[in-house]
Parts: sequence; C-alpha cells; structure tokens
Amino acid sequence: MSSAADAALPAGYVINEYRIESTLGIGGFGYTYLATDANLNLKVAIKEYLPGDLAQRDESRSVRPKSDDVLDTFKWGLQRFLDESRTLATFRHPNIVRVMRFFEANNTAYMVMEFVSGQTLAEWMRTQRPLAEAALVSIVTPLLDGLGVIHKGGYLHRDIKPANIFIRDDGSPLLLDFGSARTVATSSELTAVVTPGYAPLEQYHSHGKQGPWSDLYAFGGVLYWMVTGNKPVEAAARVRNDPMPPATQAADRGRYSMDLLTAIDWALAPAEEARPQSVADFSTVIGGIASNSGVLPSGAPRPGAPASEAVPTPTNSLSPPTALALDRDAVKRMETELATYLGPIAGVVVRKATKTALSLPALAEALAHEIPDEPARAAFLKRHASGERSKPVGDPTRTVAAPTTMNPSTELAGARFDAGVLSRAEAALSQHIGAVARVVVKRAAMKARDESELYLLIADEIADRDERKAFVRKAISVSGKN
Repeated sequence: MSSAADAALPAGYVINEYRIESTLGIGGFGYTYLATDANLNLKVAIKEYLPGDLAQRDESRSVRPKSDDVLDTFKWGLQRFLDESRTLATFRHPNIVRVMRFFEANNTAYMVMEFVSGQTLAEWMRTQRPLAEAALVSIVTPLLDGLGVIHKGGYLHRDIKPANIFIRDDGSPLLLDFGSARTVATSSELTAVVTPGYAPLEQYHSHGKQGPWSDLYAFGGVLYWMVTGNKPVEAAARVRNDPMPPATQAADRGRYSMDLLTAIDWALAPAEEARPQSVADFSTVIGGIASNSGVLPSGAPRPGAPASEAVPTPTNSLSPPTALALDRDAVKRMETELATYLGPIAGVVVRKATKTALSLPALAEALAHEIPDEPARAAFLKRHASGERSKPVGDPTRTVAAPTTMNPSTELAGARFDAGVLSRAEAALSQHIGAVARVVVKRAAMKARDESELYLLIADEIADRDERKAFVRKAISVSGKN
C-alpha cells in the first residue's frame, strides 16, 4: 500500500465483534482506531501492532514482515505487544487508560481500551492559560499516582507528553498511549523512542540507562510547558551548554511558587542521577506544594473550573513577629550537606523548614528527619544544632536570645507521639490520599492530644465517607493495641 494512511483499516471493517469507525492516530508502532463493540454498543479505542519499519499490510488486510531479515524482530515485537497488553490489562487506576482485552488476528495483535470523551492536555490548556498553581497541582497529583502504579508493575511509559495526557469532560486527568511502554528489565535492544523536548537523553540511544527517572524527566517537561507556555529544549541540545532557561526564571514567579518551579527543574536535570529517582521522591515534594496551595483530597479545586473558582496561590502565612532571621551562612551549610542525601531538591526542603523554624537548632532538628541513615542523621545534628542569637524580622533593632529547643508545637508532638506511631499513621493514610499523607500527619500531630485523636484528625482528609469510617474503626483499634 502506498502510504501509512492507506495501510490503516478502513471505516466499516469488522474484526471480531468490533466495527472500525475511524483512525484516531498513526505512530511508529502501529495504528489506533475508534471502534464500536457490537455486543455492548460501546465505543472503544483499539491499538493495532504494525511497526512501519518492519511490516506492511497485504491485500487481505493481514500484516506481513517486509522481509525475512526482519521476521524475528517482528515476532519479538509482537510477543512484547501481547505481554504488555496482558500486563496493562491488570492495572486498575482512575487516571490510567483502562485496557479491556487483547487478541490476535490478521497475523498481528490488537489491544482494546476504553474510549473517553474530552480533550488532550494540549487542547485543554489553550482555554485555561494562565493556570493557577492549585489547579495545576490538582492535575499533576493523580497523574503521578497513576504513573507510580505503572512503575510498581515493572513498566516505564516512555512517551509522556501533552498529547498523551487527556482531560475528561469531568475535568479529571488520564494518562494515555502505552504503545511505547517497556519493562524496566527489558534488554537494550528496544528501538529508541524520542519526542523532542520531552524525551530524556537516555532515550535517544538503545544503550541509555532508562528508569523511573526517564518518565519523570518527560513529566517535568510537561509541567515546564504548562507553566511557561514553551516546550522544553530538546535533551540532546542541553548536554554541554544548556540554552534552556530554568523554570525558576522562565515562569511567572508571581503565579507559581519557587517550590514548584524548583521541583520542575529537578525533574528536568539533564543527568539522570541528578533527577528524582522514583515517583515517590517527586510526589513527596508535590504533596508538600499541594498542602501549601490548599489542595487536599477533601477539597481539591475542580480542574477546568472558570477563573473565578480558581484557588489563588497563598503567600507565606507565617506572621512577621514570629519569623526569625536565621544565619544565612549556617542555613546554606545545612542545605549543602542535605543535598548529598536528597539531591537538588534539598533547597526546597530547607526553604519550607525555615518558614516555621524559630532557631538553628529547630531547623537542624527538622532537616535531620529527612536523612534516612541514623548515624548520618546524628552527625548532622551534632554539627548543626548549636545555639544562635536571632533577630525577629518584625523588629530588626531588638536582639533576643533564641530558644534552645525546637518549635514548641513540634516539641509537643514529639513528646506525645514516638516516630513509630507517626510512621504507622502516615502509612495507613497514604493508602487513601498518597504522598501528601506525610504532611497531613505532621500537622495533625501538632494538634492531637492522644493517638486516637490523631487518627480522627487525619481521617477527615479521606473523601469517601465509608472509607473514612472504616479507617477510623481500624485505626483506633490498632492504636489501642500499641
């Protein structure tokens, strides 16, 4: 057949119980069609395995390898397509496109997926710019949660971009198109997948070290595009002299917080080892931003809401009389050391902690909790938890002796709850609201008088009433045993 479009199955063609209505897309791995399930009278999307560089369609509509030389490669790819379909069909997440079934026909394979109405993120953003930070985070958070499910299943998406993110008519986001997906353990023989601007450098060649950090680079690219309006510079052009302005410079800092912009730049680091290494790493930061933006599961703003409903990004709510001017050099030394454990995101963590720390010892105590290794944590505290004399920002002329203890609310929480109690509470709540559970538990611990009240406070963040009741019953039962 003369062209890729000509090779697509025609409208009206029937395969099993599906009638082809139109061609939705053509890619390097095959075709995607809109079809009707004749049994259920249901619209579906069907992906067909037909790699254009390896195979072609004959007059009988069957797919054939172009030559004997590529036969083994075609069969290998076909088996992978079936294996991936089988795996993706097991995933159940509201923000991942659902694979309903798969089958073989026409000497190739087909993947049947749910068809949803709405717009691609690229189309949706045309009417939404400039997007408020709270609305942006409310889209990002569930997508990250869905991507985490994919990674836990041993797969990488490898083609995250605005065209592969869908906004349903109800405003909820959906991650689409797993045609480029591969298992983390797959050999390096897989064909490189590159969408300029979103693909990291390791996807430009077959021996690149790909992992969760590769998808997070693409995810960061989408966020960069959302906050700046510009597609990121192609990764290959960023290797030596990076011409791309970071998000912290290119975006509107009056609209987006430095925490968010720094997180985007972290995900877009050209070197894979400098990026967040897992969705959990990145979600922890986004969860903190969501909390500061007022975006919690029980009251998240509706994506796609008119500008009058948008939640503005709040300013620092810490009152000037209680904020202390900490020694900048001392804070910088803490940040530099913390970066050896957390990477570039250490700056975000330190800035958050300085908003509530009343002294250097309190700041060191808060930051030490971010260090996973106990000896290293103790050494960090020994080096940095020394007293200081601090000047209240609200009265620069008056010198006062800084407290020698941590923030009173943090001290109160620590006295009531040991680390094990807080860890269990966080683990239980995270099953319902994800990574933001960490922030919610810490805040609740500063108010709760006992363990039962702690669970009652954090249960308020579970949107579903029945799940909330079950959580409270189970949590109080557990707390009573400890």
